[in-house]
Amino acid sequence: MTSASPASNPIISSPLAGEEGARAVQPRGKVRGKAPNPTIARARELRRNATDAEKRLWTLLREKLPAAEFRRQVPIGPYFADFASHAARLIVELDGGGHDEATDAPRTAFLEREGYRVIRFWNHDVMQNSEGVLVTIVGALPPHPPTPDGAGPSLSHKGRGSGISFAE
Repeated sequence: MTSASPASNPIISSPLAGEEGARAVQPRGKVRGKAPNPTIARARELRRNATDAEKRLWTLLREKLPAAEFRRQVPIGPYFADFASHAARLIVELDGGGHDEATDAPRTAFLEREGYRVIRFWNHDVMQNSEGVLVTIVGALPPHPPTPDGAGPSLSHKGRGSGISFAE
């Protein structure tokens, strides 16, 4: 009589397989061979191939307005917003020579229907007058970030706000 190996006999299994307390084998890290989401892949490509103006504005937004929590190349519906602050419901678009108002109008209308305010700057403005661009963005942000309880910033006894402000 020959004995069958556990691998060839479907009745005999590993003592851990199926028993309580046994851990199921979970794949770790990225699953190889899985095609990436095309929207995510396109957003990554746009971030990798940023223009000089986009790079400069991204640095300014991170350094000067961290509380606004801007993200770059954010997919919103069928469009990619250059910079978006979801908390402030604000989108900042940079336009180079390839943009025209006729094609931007439906995009802006869609984003506004989604509840965002859209402001636009020419790449040249960002490169030549970055502080002016930043002042305009600060002016478009709400005075204080929204709070989870809706109470807003607390005031000290001297009347100065002690809450966090987008402007620094």
